[in-house]
Amino acid sequence: MPEAKMEGGELALRLLGDMEQITWERHGQMALDNAKRNLALLDKGQSLAALRDVQIGTSDQAVVIAAGPSIRRHDPIARIKKANFQGAVIATDSAVAYCLRNGVIPDLVVTLDPHAKRIVRWFGDPDLTEDAIRNDDYYRRQDMDTAFADEMRYNREMLALLDEHGHKMRIAVSTSASEAVVNRVTSTGMKLYWWNPMLDDPDKPDSASRILYGMNRLPLVNAGGNVGSACWMMAHAVLGKSKVALTGMDFAYYDDTPYSATQYYREALDLVGEENLHKLFVRIFNPYTNAWFYTDPAYYWYRTAFLDMVTTADCQTFNCTEGGILFGDGIDFCSLDSFLTHE
Repeated sequence: MPEAKMEGGELALRLLGDMEQITWERHGQMALDNAKRNLALLDKGQSLAALRDVQIGTSDQAVVIAAGPSIRRHDPIARIKKANFQGAVIATDSAVAYCLRNGVIPDLVVTLDPHAKRIVRWFGDPDLTEDAIRNDDYYRRQDMDTAFADEMRYNREMLALLDEHGHKMRIAVSTSASEAVVNRVTSTGMKLYWWNPMLDDPDKPDSASRILYGMNRLPLVNAGGNVGSACWMMAHAVLGKSKVALTGMDFAYYDDTPYSATQYYREALDLVGEENLHKLFVRIFNPYTNAWFYTDPAYYWYRTAFLDMVTTADCQTFNCTEGGILFGDGIDFCSLDSFLTHE
């Protein structure tokens, strides 16, 4: 297994051990509050456990479609359609637009993040206003779908697409999901399957994960802190797929991407200031693509968690992102074409 060459990012490496606590401070109480509110809505769906009895796809393969920057450069859906793929297609909430706009209805969508206003945008926000857009540049400044240049038009398109196709789709909804997300996906007729995110070590006596489970008795899922890893976990641990390909799971940015176009740019500014941003981003050389990428503390933490989880997974994992920094023991780094043509 080739070793990863790394440069810089001394602050990022120093923060790595604190990421669980930092994440809890940002999202933990919000996730618990959302789960309490969602107790009254659980009858709008089923437990995630019910998906174990559903046949999704006719092969033992699954492809995860996340919304990393490689999606724009490699367009995996075009190849999935050309190969007449018969396995399961599992999409992150952020990749729903990419799927539907290219004529693919995912077999399963996964949503996790508890943010009150941002995540609903992936499904079309019926309450979006021009003021809300002006006050939050999260979408338009990132290296993602260029359609976000006109956010109101994009939102109208997503409202129409979800209203048309939602009733054909299944969604694994974390109990941490916001009120806006739950209301939106139920209004479109999506079939809901509820699950609990593992917020911490459930064996600890004061565990928030244990509190969450005691609240609703729904399955606890180790999502690795992000929705892409949650999709991978659903593919093998819930749907029973033995070969899982990852696309759009860069956990990084292309080397020519400005810092201002990264997901956590505003948080990074608040944490270390403009003059220290270079210390917060780690450059990593991908020996499979012969290219440099850079990552922030959050994505580096997700990568570390995934490399730990993959060692005990009951599946073969193929990273077909064709970029990014997710490589290591337990991962076959290959092209998507190679995965699709070799069962």
